This record gives sequence, structure tokens and C-alpha cells, in this order.
Amino acid sequence: MNETRDSLANPYLKQRIIAITLSFVVGILLMVAKFYVYWLTQSSAILSDALESIINVVASAFALGSILFAARPPDPTHPYGHGKIEFFSAGFEGALIVFAAFGIVRAAWPQILHPHPLPHLEDGLWILLVASAVNFILGFGLIRTGKHTHSLALQADGKHVLTDVYTSAGVLVGLVLVHQTGWYWLDGAIACMVAINILIIGTRLMHESFKGLMHTSDPVLLEEISNLIAKHRRDIWIDIHHLRAWRAGDRIYMDFHLILPRDLTLERAHHEVEDLQAILRDYFKGRAEALIHIEPCIALECPICGYDPCNLRKHPVSHQTLWNREAVTVPLEDAQRPNDVASRVQMGSSQEKKEDTEAENS
Repeated sequence: MNETRDSLANPYLKQRIIAITLSFVVGILLMVAKFYVYWLTQSSAILSDALESIINVVASAFALGSILFAARPPDPTHPYGHGKIEFFSAGFEGALIVFAAFGIVRAAWPQILHPHPLPHLEDGLWILLVASAVNFILGFGLIRTGKHTHSLALQADGKHVLTDVYTSAGVLVGLVLVHQTGWYWLDGAIACMVAINILIIGTRLMHESFKGLMHTSDPVLLEEISNLIAKHRRDIWIDIHHLRAWRAGDRIYMDFHLILPRDLTLERAHHEVEDLQAILRDYFKGRAEALIHIEPCIALECPICGYDPCNLRKHPVSHQTLWNREAVTVPLEDAQRPNDVASRVQMGSSQEKKEDTEAENS
């Protein structure tokens, strides 16, 4: 009970639940409206639009369940929490979008081969126009809220709703042309063209879901983390490498290796790790967990070490390496460190010379 209360106290969770519940309720109302328009006009394009609305409602219900499940705190069975369920939700919605695309083609094809008149078309167009406008506002709001609350499930649902808008827009264009020209085969042809568009969107959404489930590297996130660490860099932090990070819902998990002076006490090294973890945790508003592996320095790292005074120094300081994404994500092993340190020192020196030259020329 306390866990549920703590979860609901999260403002992000409240925003997510409100957004996805609104999507579910509005989706039901729009679905009913579209089936009424189909009953009114007997248009195969509108039928395909209405069928997609069924998928929208099912997908919103699934997304709501995934958001509530993802909000549950970690437990002994799921020590990393339940956030990855949102990737499954996004993949499920992508699959439904693909399914809807094929369903639209199947419903529209007979109208191309055997076109028939569409009764009460003008009245149906006005209802469909209003429904499309409401759907556009809903889809845009879901994507915006999803980005703000770091919810892939909300973003996926928003994209799904927007595909419904694209479908409705294509249907509207086609039916306006039908109304003006009497070419009833356009009713099915436009619907097929829209189906191709939403097929592409659904495939992309499934691809995003697959990347999240497979922990595909996120360059933007890694760049953000490396810039943050570089901004708070201390002389005692000699170097960092093997940075990895992945998302699960709105939570971020990362791990990396931190090189410290080898004569530090265990207590001092632990203090440095805790300080760095606090920096990361505060920046991501408590949504980040960092596992930091400590390594002792070696003599070849003296040229990049700014820690002073140091009783173990063998070589003078030449410069410090740049902590950008390319540098800190290198997965070094102890056996590789001597050669890599030398190469990074050389690379850094060249970069400094280049910067000095540019400064002189300017």
C-alpha cells in the first residue's frame, strides 16, 4: 500500500496516468463517431478509419496498463524495476499499426475494383473533420507529455493517434474529391495510400521498441552524461572509460570505470564515488543509478593526471584528456590501458596544438 502511494506521489506518474486515461476515453468516443459516419455513408475508407480506431482504444488500454506496471518500485524479482514494460507497449502499438495498415488495404481494395455511390457524404465529412481535429490535439499532447515525462509508452500512443489523424486526413481528401467528381474508386485508392504511410510509422515504432529492449547505445544520453561528468571534473578523477547507459521507462542506469590515485585510502575513494553518484542522481532528478568501478592509476597515466601534490608521480603533467562521448565510452581492459593512454595523450596534444593555432590565427 505504501509502495503504491509513493509511486502515485511521483508527479510524472500522475501526468502519465491522466494523459493515457484521456486518450482511452477520447478514443472510445471517436471510435463510436466514426462507426456512425460509416453507417451513414457506407464508405470503405471510413470503415478502415473506424477499424483503426478500435486498435487505438486497445493500444491505449495496453499503454495504461504498462504505465501503471512500470511505476511499481523494484522488488527482489525485478531488482531493476519494471520500466522496460514500456518498450513492450511501444512494440505492441507498432505491431497494431502495421496490422491496421493491412486491414485498411483489405477494406479499401473492393471499392477500387467495384465502386459504389456514397450516401449522406457531406454530413459524414463534417463529423469526420471534427473527429480528426480532436485526434490531432490529443496525439500532439500525448507526444509532448511523453517526452516531458520520459515515457516511451505515451510517445508511442501519441504517434499511434497521429497515424489515425493521417488516415482520417487521407480519407477526407479522398471523399472530398469523390464528392466533387463522382469518382467513387478514389474512396479506396486514397485509403490505400494512407495505409502505406502508417505502415512506415508502425515499422519505425517497432524498431524503436527493439532498440530499447536490446539496450542499443543511445548517443544523446551518453553525450549528456559525459558532458555532465566533465563539467564537474576534479583533479583527483584521473580518467574515465567504459561508460555505458540504458533506459527503463523514465529511469536511467549507467556504469563506468573511474581511475583514481592508487595511494588513496578505501574510505577516500568511496567518498569520491559517492560524490560523483550524487552529481548524476541530482542532475537526473533522482531517476538515475550509477555503478562506478574504481581502478588504481598506473605510471603511464601521469601525463594526463592533474592531481597535485602526488608522491607517486613518474612523469610531468602534459594535459588532461577530453571527456567526450567518444573517449569515455571506450571499453578498456587493464592490459590495454598503457597503449591507449599513450594514444590518448598524443591525440589530446594534437587537439591542443590545433586549438592554439586557431586561437593565434583569430
